[in-house]
Amino acid sequence: MNNDQSNPLGIDLDLVPCSPCFVVDEAQILRNLAVLDQVQQRTGCKILLALKGFAMFSIFPLLNQTLHGACASSLNEARLAREEFGREVHTFSPAYNEADLKELLELSDHLIFNSFSQWQRFRGLAMTKSATVQFGIRVNPEHSETEVALYDPCSPGSRLGVRRRNFRPDLLDGISGLHMHTLCEKNADALARTLAVFEDKFGEFVPRMKWINLGGGHHITRKDYNVDLLCRVIMEFKQKYGVTVYLEPGEAIALNCGILVTTVLDIIENDLQTAILDTSAATHMPDVLEMPYRPEIPGAGLPGEKAYTYRLGGVSCLAGDVIGEYSFDHPLTIGDRLAFLDMAHYSMVKTTTFNGVNLPAIALRRHGNNHLDVIRRFGYEDYKNRLS
Repeated sequence: MNNDQSNPLGIDLDLVPCSPCFVVDEAQILRNLAVLDQVQQRTGCKILLALKGFAMFSIFPLLNQTLHGACASSLNEARLAREEFGREVHTFSPAYNEADLKELLELSDHLIFNSFSQWQRFRGLAMTKSATVQFGIRVNPEHSETEVALYDPCSPGSRLGVRRRNFRPDLLDGISGLHMHTLCEKNADALARTLAVFEDKFGEFVPRMKWINLGGGHHITRKDYNVDLLCRVIMEFKQKYGVTVYLEPGEAIALNCGILVTTVLDIIENDLQTAILDTSAATHMPDVLEMPYRPEIPGAGLPGEKAYTYRLGGVSCLAGDVIGEYSFDHPLTIGDRLAFLDMAHYSMVKTTTFNGVNLPAIALRRHGNNHLDVIRRFGYEDYKNRLS
């Protein structure tokens, strides 16, 4: 029995062939891509997919028709981008070791260093690939727009990016771009303020560059996002400096494109009614505990808002594996299906097999015929192969 079959993607949860399961909606992906392409067409900027936010490579052939490439934060992500995306590969890491860097130089079109000390150490090796790879330095404008310290690259003591007082203009030979990433789930006004600070601190070096990468955290496909302001900010910057502008959102590509379908396994009575699900915050939705936040369920309300209130608990043995408290119009029963909304980005890439909990299956609802394809199921071998 499906307690509430209504959800923004219009998916009948009882028809999802397995649980737990991430279900991604191709039609919504296409709608997001249309918004992103509008920005590209209006401004001439290039938008990349941030793999740290969304890496469902089975739909890369759809994404790479619009997006100019993918950005990676590790050797594995760079390899996935090169093998499966097939367009530009931009790589940044807080630090490289020599073995990984040698491989990354074969995989990347842009490679960005987090410090001038790393650039000095590896410049000789890097420049052997200067005919095919462009190099950048990440900067830290020391301007925070993000409230949660865990996600703020400009928080005090941040290890990410070069501050103005540590910037080395004498070491820019071979550097063709600057990169900054300061935002998280922000509107265009946050970028406008940040870019003003960036120009004040680093603007004198921009004329020496070919490109500027404005990073991710741009919630471009959110309904209230100010696309006109974003386009104006980008155009004014390009006209002033004559550089190519890159954006690298991850979340915006998959925003509101997926759900996590789960099933009620048991209902227990302690201090309050608790429903144990076949999913887990600890293993399948770690941001619920890290950020923290309470994911939405269609038809559910806040505790006490509706007639029946439950605490939803995960299937791992972690005592704090609790997703949140929700109320429903009708009592939950064992076997009910529920859907957590907006689970395509970050949740999919951050799942773990802690406790040996199975990873959720991944399914895609096709555009046009609404056919639901299970792309991947996971099992024991996926757990075992992470260990030795």
